[in-house]
Amino acid sequence: MKHIGIGLLCGMIGFVAIALLAYFLIHKFSSNTHDRSVEAAMSSIFFYGPVGFIIAFIIGYLWSKNIL
Repeated sequence: MKHIGIGLLCGMIGFVAIALLAYFLIHKFSSNTHDRSVEAAMSSIFFYGPVGFIIAFIIGYLWSKNIL
């Protein structure tokens, strides 16, 4: 149970970190001129954030079990 808790904590941190990074990168480099801010917000929250959560959860879980 401890390992899952650490994995969830790392996952939440990863979600926020990747979502913020993706928001700023999309906002800066997107070629969409009409609704760049909406694209950045929706993509970062609904795609990049969950991907960051999954990756950080796996890394945190494996790190807590001393596999990494």
